[in-house]
Amino acid sequence: MRIRSLGVIDDAVVELSPGFTAVTGETGAGKTMVVTSLGLLLGGRADPALVRIGAKAAVVEGRIVLRPGAPAALRAEEAGAELDDGALLISRTVSAEGRSRAHVGGRSVPVGLLGELADDLVAVHGQTDQQGLLRPARQRQALDRYAGDAVAVPLEKYGSAYRRLRAVAVELDEITTRARERAQEADLLRFGLEEIAAVEPLAGEDAELAAEAERLGHAESLASAAQIAHAALAGDVEDPEGVDANTLVAGAHRALDAVRSHDPALGALAERIGELGILLADVAGELAGYADDLDADPLRLAAVEERRAALTQLTRKYGDSIDSVLEWAERGAARLLELDGDDERITELTAERDGLRAELSLLAQALTDARVEAATRFASAVTQELASLAMPHARVTIDIRQVEDPEGVEVDGRPVAYGPSGTDEVELLLAPHPGAQPRPIAKGASGGELSRVMLAVEVVFAGSDPVPTYLFDEVDAGVGGKAAVEVGRRLAKLAKSAQVVVVTHLPQVAAFADRQLLVEKTNDGSVTRSGVKVLEGEDRVRELSRMLAGHEDSVSARAHAEELLAAARADA
Repeated sequence: MRIRSLGVIDDAVVELSPGFTAVTGETGAGKTMVVTSLGLLLGGRADPALVRIGAKAAVVEGRIVLRPGAPAALRAEEAGAELDDGALLISRTVSAEGRSRAHVGGRSVPVGLLGELADDLVAVHGQTDQQGLLRPARQRQALDRYAGDAVAVPLEKYGSAYRRLRAVAVELDEITTRARERAQEADLLRFGLEEIAAVEPLAGEDAELAAEAERLGHAESLASAAQIAHAALAGDVEDPEGVDANTLVAGAHRALDAVRSHDPALGALAERIGELGILLADVAGELAGYADDLDADPLRLAAVEERRAALTQLTRKYGDSIDSVLEWAERGAARLLELDGDDERITELTAERDGLRAELSLLAQALTDARVEAATRFASAVTQELASLAMPHARVTIDIRQVEDPEGVEVDGRPVAYGPSGTDEVELLLAPHPGAQPRPIAKGASGGELSRVMLAVEVVFAGSDPVPTYLFDEVDAGVGGKAAVEVGRRLAKLAKSAQVVVVTHLPQVAAFADRQLLVEKTNDGSVTRSGVKVLEGEDRVRELSRMLAGHEDSVSARAHAEELLAAARADA
């Protein structure tokens, strides 16, 4: 990794060993920034407070070698990334304003992709994880993770049934508790539908009746206008001497028709005047028919206005037009059918709820059985690890019990609380020596014992996690002496099958590392490019001496440091 402008680090390069790398340095030197940097590359939260004061942005770049066909390689290639000779280049930039950008294989990608890749690349174990594991809920999650598909498969089915049961319960509660409101809504709908049905409106009827009312209300003036127009076109029988349009047009046509043979142009005009005469005759005929057919019956007008008044009553309540009223009636009928079917729906939901409860009970028992089986293996594996960590007589057990709830579902005569993950409460118990009663690890272990128990748990997890790299951030806190040596030995053993990176303050642990990195500040309080360096030979002895005695030139500390290194090499 290359780290720039992150916390106390100005510019530094961190080269990790394929086996066991120990990161050491004075308190406050910036060791934790190594963990933070890796966290950013893995899609962790970008905190602008991490940006070094005076810098515009913090940048972390990493080069990860992947085996061919690795899930992370395939996922990166799907996102358009390119591998460089089997290596994946990842970078993360965090600006002082809080903006964050990520690049994978030369392509800009969402930060979420880094988290997806991290699941297949690195498992991070630190003091925060230890504190979280003290909570029963986290212990149950840890056990489920260790159990793998044996728990994951029934847990997925249980989760689906649990969510459906919650949905059914909510709907059933809504129907039953809002019964009065729903009955009132049904009555209002029923009244409205009956009122509309009594009028029997037709689509578009209101517009048609409005036009008819307008016509009937002006029947006399319409008839008079039609008669005057007819007389102007076709003549008035009561005035034989009067001149009408048809007569004038006919005279014009006769005049032109008599001489049309002398000029084709004039003949064309004669034809057009003839067509005009035909059109005037047609219009005159229609005007005569209009006047004869016009209904001036005041009874019909009264009937139309009465019908319009009935339709207006509907549009005032149910819509802007009769078409809107009919749409409201259609929706209302569907809703009334739904409301009237409440009793039937309650019966259906009650039957489904009871069936889901029975199914949930079976799935919960399957989960419990799988957890009990996994708990036996998990506790045995952790106990064996503790024997390797200078706690040969310690015994770890896992207590799995069903959570009771007075308002829960009856199972074997007991009300059990069904939660999103089943009915089980899981708790890790420790008996540190023979004869001791198993107690919750938060209460039954000293600080050093707790660190070793947690490290044993982490190592067992590491054995079940299909990732190539493990990062342990000071999980050896509170451990010293012979136990610290055993911690180092155990981490070195784990590093034979995976890459292990440990941030530690213990020389007994650092001595077992294949590579030791020293993080040190310059006089101005920053960590420069040369501030993270690989320790070899004399430099490594001096650093281990400092870690042992606080003084790198102490003769006895140097002897002890050399002894630690020799013992670690012999153990390898």
